[in-house]
Amino acid sequence: MTIVTGPVAATADVVAALQRRGVTEVDATSTTRAAYSTDASLYRIVPQVVVRPRDVDEVLAVVDASAETGVPITARGAGTSIAGNAVGRGIVVDFTRHLNGVHAIDREAATARVDPGVVHAVLQRAAAPHGLRYGPDPSTHTRCTVGGMIGNNACGNRALGYGRSADNVSALEVVTAGGERLRLGSGPAPTSATLDRLRAEVGQRLAMVRTEFGTFGRQVSGYSLEHLLPERGFDVASFLAGTEGTLALVTGATVDLVRDPSWRHLVVLGYATMAEAADHVPDVLPFGPTACEGLGQRIVEVYRSAKGPAAVPDLPRGGGYLYVELAGEDPAELAARADDVVAAAGALEHRHVTAVGEQAVLWRIREEGAGLAARALDRPALSGWEDAAVPPARLGAYLRDFEALLLQHGVDGVPYGHFGDGCVHVRISFGLDQPDGHQAFRSFLHDAARLTASHGGSFSGEHGDGRARSELLPLMYSPEAIETFARVKQIFDPRNLLNPGVLVEPAAVDDDLRGSGRGWDPGRASSRRGLRLLHDDGDFGAAVHRCTGVGKCIADNRATGGVMCPSFQATRDEKHTTRGRARVLQEMVDGRHVTGGWRSPEVHEALDLCLSCKGCLSDCPTGVDMATYKSEVLHQTYRGRLRPRSHYVLGRLPFWARLTSPVARLVNLSLRTPGLAHLARWVAGVDQRRSLPPFAVRPFSRTLRRQRRRAVPLAHDRPGAPGVDAPPVLLWVDSFTEFFETAGGHATVRLLESAGYRVQVLSRQVCCGLTWITTGQLDRARELVMTAIDALHPFVVAGVPVVGVEPSCLAVLRSDAVELTDDPRAAEVAGGVATLAELLERTPGWQPPDLTGTTLVVQPHCHQASVMGFEADLAVMERTGASIERLAGCCGLAGNFGVEKGHYDVSVAVGEHQLLPAVRNAPPGAIVVADGFSCRTQLLDLAATRALTLAELLEA
Repeated sequence: MTIVTGPVAATADVVAALQRRGVTEVDATSTTRAAYSTDASLYRIVPQVVVRPRDVDEVLAVVDASAETGVPITARGAGTSIAGNAVGRGIVVDFTRHLNGVHAIDREAATARVDPGVVHAVLQRAAAPHGLRYGPDPSTHTRCTVGGMIGNNACGNRALGYGRSADNVSALEVVTAGGERLRLGSGPAPTSATLDRLRAEVGQRLAMVRTEFGTFGRQVSGYSLEHLLPERGFDVASFLAGTEGTLALVTGATVDLVRDPSWRHLVVLGYATMAEAADHVPDVLPFGPTACEGLGQRIVEVYRSAKGPAAVPDLPRGGGYLYVELAGEDPAELAARADDVVAAAGALEHRHVTAVGEQAVLWRIREEGAGLAARALDRPALSGWEDAAVPPARLGAYLRDFEALLLQHGVDGVPYGHFGDGCVHVRISFGLDQPDGHQAFRSFLHDAARLTASHGGSFSGEHGDGRARSELLPLMYSPEAIETFARVKQIFDPRNLLNPGVLVEPAAVDDDLRGSGRGWDPGRASSRRGLRLLHDDGDFGAAVHRCTGVGKCIADNRATGGVMCPSFQATRDEKHTTRGRARVLQEMVDGRHVTGGWRSPEVHEALDLCLSCKGCLSDCPTGVDMATYKSEVLHQTYRGRLRPRSHYVLGRLPFWARLTSPVARLVNLSLRTPGLAHLARWVAGVDQRRSLPPFAVRPFSRTLRRQRRRAVPLAHDRPGAPGVDAPPVLLWVDSFTEFFETAGGHATVRLLESAGYRVQVLSRQVCCGLTWITTGQLDRARELVMTAIDALHPFVVAGVPVVGVEPSCLAVLRSDAVELTDDPRAAEVAGGVATLAELLERTPGWQPPDLTGTTLVVQPHCHQASVMGFEADLAVMERTGASIERLAGCCGLAGNFGVEKGHYDVSVAVGEHQLLPAVRNAPPGAIVVADGFSCRTQLLDLAATRALTLAELLEA
């Protein structure tokens, strides 16, 4: 191995060193570096280069290149580290793309051999058929990696029953900064000069290690030297868990699995306060729970506000709750034990929850605590002092003292966490953007550390110390212990190349803090305003900093049932996640790395593959709305400038559809002529592999007028009509139903009439401006929205239901309209429009047809799932008796996105992620249901399958 000393090498030299050694995925682009500039912490460090190794040999090559160039390495799993453990200035190694496999499950030994980048949930799915599970389960289990868990000694909800990551390591394969490969297991340590020096170092300090380390289960701060004691077998593999990538890189792991119990019984206990809930933790621990979690009312209310009242099951009375989970093989025994828990717990009220679905909802509220807590206060609540732990018997007293500390420092916090282990998560309203914000942050952390130490606690209970707490370790450990940390680091990594600034020779807790973004919004100064950004007081900088990095957007949505980040599901590239895009936008706001403002190439590269699906609006726990941010960026970028061709054609498609409607038959014929079709695609900026959907030869409204004569002249549009007994309903017809696919609209009319309604339509179709919004043409979009509001508002205030056909257009009225205008009528219209299913669900006496024996493959439109919700549609279909396969994710077309040149391959890949395989594998006779015009177009184009709208399904 070549060793050099001197200044850190330039990025080009690092890239060259990596490529000479055969490392294939070396990315030093400005966009990717911005996307990796922070994790889930408050710290921002732009790396020189990001590497995604394909195998262990490439990891060794990265280490060798680091040694040659003197550029440090930071290992990264899912990037969900709370304390700044996964950010660094040199080479960031992302293990998730390639080194992510489960290689073997040994049922008899109850172990699994895995790569470091394997996602926790993937390991669980592999182990489940064997009746096994991996014990530790952090709230980020849908995306966190086993290597990252080992690096931080992660624990999770059920560590109380199954132990920490360190307790579940059977063997590790690692490489040191010097290129030494070590295979470490539970047996005798291999022959190694490194391990010999380590044994000698600890052997000189046995008294200190025995008295200061391993004092209680969640003592995670610092190096866990207790594993190296002779009486514990000098267990180096377990010792390396929690060393945060500062001593070695994990290249493979064999982890212990546990038998998955058949039954779980959840007891929810309500107390007046969180501190009182904590007081009673010691009372429930003797009954052997697998989990004992603490949760406050404020987090529940934020979840209820985001998801709706029906999303939260009934909870006992109280301001603080304990979730006490009991697991076993005998439900009767669990019920008896649960009664004993209730008798001992001293709660105000309690609930027994045995239904698996309801348990899952309650755990989901708990799992999203980090994101929810960030928005539970008057100003954003931040990580920093995030997961301190104390012995459980001290927890109630600690929480009261901690609440007093918050009050003393003039900040607020939302505590929750693994109360059975004494571990408290909390997000705090630090005013980092205030003039003395950094000093106040530093002062609080030092006082909090002293308080925790006084209760015999640990500054980290599962997330590691990272950049947020490493400086504080001398307040917890003796000088001898701190010196031992330094000596151990010297043994493994004498040049400090592995995750420098963490644990040993730490960075200051207030170094490299990222800004809040507040106050940055140059577009707001213009009279040509964009979107209102209501949830962030019109502040674009604050809006993009909603992203705290919890990373739910990098989870496989086939497992989560969500919509978020379709392009990431296809590419597996961080810059195509909601988080990655938010990081690039944050860098734009910061202005140091991404310097071009709205027109920065990095910003447009990151947003290019955003489908504007709005999945993050509902799926992201912190409420990031990337579709809105993209519209604002496009609006500000192209104000007064020439736009891409697709903006003029696809972005104004309803205008062209209306213009060509009189000659639709001739236009359709020309679009089927090869040369003309090729030219039309080029002019529109459409990929040549895309088919072009035909225009309706006769628009919906014209056909309906001829059939029924139901329209009222536009100048006299009024709700209702005298002398007719049937209740009126206004069918608002969008541009896609009017000018392209009319069948769903006509089916809706017939269905509503059969349900007893008198259907009206406007005499002239009005557009919502959707395509103008998605392409950032917001001035014209605002005009179109106002025209729609003018037409619909009289019906809404008269109490006439307004039903939309196309989900994406209805979502504009529900959501985008109030972002485009401050006219109070927009909010009234938003509350007065409904989907077909929503109206049918509240229609007395209406019954759906009997579809027993039919299989429905159902693709919800992204905007409907994200803005309106799909519960009513699902309820209506369930009432038919049909067997339903509800798909998650996006179809991949997403309006103009999937037809634009440069997007075709990603569009197809998104469709192949879930929709297209589900349709191909559906049983004979299955019916595909999709209300979205884009979804139906994608299916027809790629699968030669005609999907039905809900109205067509029910009406037929």
